[in-house]
Amino acid sequence: MRMWMTIPMTVVDTVFKALAQAIPERSIAGHHADLLSSHTYGVDQRTGRFFFGFVGPLGGGWGAKHNEDGANATICLNDGDTHNSPVEASEVKSPIVIEEHSLVQDSAGAGRYRGGLGIRRAVRMLTPANFTTRIERTQCAPWGLQDGKDARPNRVFVRRADGSTDGPDNGKVDVMQLAPGDTYVLESGGGGGFGTPLDRAIERVVEDIRLGYITADSAARDYGVIVDESFQLDGPATEQSRAGLRAGSV
Repeated sequence: MRMWMTIPMTVVDTVFKALAQAIPERSIAGHHADLLSSHTYGVDQRTGRFFFGFVGPLGGGWGAKHNEDGANATICLNDGDTHNSPVEASEVKSPIVIEEHSLVQDSAGAGRYRGGLGIRRAVRMLTPANFTTRIERTQCAPWGLQDGKDARPNRVFVRRADGSTDGPDNGKVDVMQLAPGDTYVLESGGGGGFGTPLDRAIERVVEDIRLGYITADSAARDYGVIVDESFQLDGPATEQSRAGLRAGSV
């Protein structure tokens, strides 16, 4: 079932990429392409009852188009029967605490139109548990089109109670033992960018910084846009930075 759901997303994504050179106005950059479905199970030591801690699929960033930014935190259309579970409902049903459910800053691919942002979900266990997940697209990052940049790929790792981290690079966990206080973290990928990042309107880059979508460092690196500590645009520095980046790309 997991593979059946993932294949349509990746195949359609690849078809759009193949057609992008011929019909860029009808194509879309790569997206996170996976539901990142993960779950924990075991016996709740507080009650002695078996639990299955499924908190729902995780949306991710959608690819940008030739005239529009990608959507943030989106679940693929072919998965209309999958929905996010409310945090409170998940915590009532299972011995877990959802510590974070947020957009992942700098996860989108830069471009004239940037991709959408992925999501980070951090789930802390209150009892020993088994953890399982089968995540795709952890190595093949969602691609950009027409000189747009790639987005971050999907990622999963475990933050142990002692501060150490653990987890596979390929996103596959058959069974991993979690102790009370351990937290598993899912980060869905962003969407690829469309078009040259240096062609993105400066005011849109500044707005992305103010919204927390991108950092000032990535704005300078990818877009050549410079802001001060108050996120106010430094016009002369931006003009100089963009000119330097354009010259370096020739």
